Amino acid sequence: MEFKSGPLLSGIQYPEDLRKLSENQLPQLSNELRDYIVDIVSQKGGHFGASLGVVELTVALHYVFDTPYDNLLWDVGHQAYGHKILTGRKESFHTNRIYQGISGFPKRKESAYDVMGVGHSSTSISAAVGMAVAARLQQQNDRKTVAVIGDGAMTAGLAFEGLNHGGGDGTDLLVILNDNCMSIDPNVGALKEYLTDISTSHTYNKVKDEVWHMLGKF
Repeated sequence: MEFKSGPLLSGIQYPEDLRKLSENQLPQLSNELRDYIVDIVSQKGGHFGASLGVVELTVALHYVFDTPYDNLLWDVGHQAYGHKILTGRKESFHTNRIYQGISGFPKRKESAYDVMGVGHSSTSISAAVGMAVAARLQQQNDRKTVAVIGDGAMTAGLAFEGLNHGGGDGTDLLVILNDNCMSIDPNVGALKEYLTDISTSHTYNKVKDEVWHMLGKF
């Protein structure tokens, strides 16, 4: 079965193609990418939620950062479907998680854009700290490192070790917390309660609404 992508997505094989688009075209591209994931995963199997929730984030990261020179790490591979499609694997995405097809997770031997092999979970921050330190030691001061981690993965000790080390030595590292309230089992603990308090607070939602309203005017 042939899976067709939208007019913008059909012209994109790698992030350098994405960066040729104008910012005004990115919402349409995000919608096309989301539809493409839904069309294939609904028939071939896979994980919907995590990847659909980061479509806009995936597009933005590859648009802003110079991947694969800049390091982009996805903590849990289920978030990375859009990443795979935008990094040379669109035509083979229908083989995702199928024998002799592409991996369901980022895999180093599969693509230069997969800078780390991942599965489950909580390893991205520590690995990103190592990559950021390596870039600094090699005097690659323009090389950025980004880790995307979910709220479920943030409950593991390894994630906190990475935050503690990376935040203490001046490492040039961006950590994006994808608080999508999704994990295999319900999240528990103080961090979960804190994030819930933030996302439901009057001040947070007021600021968020004002920012959305302001951005809509541009």
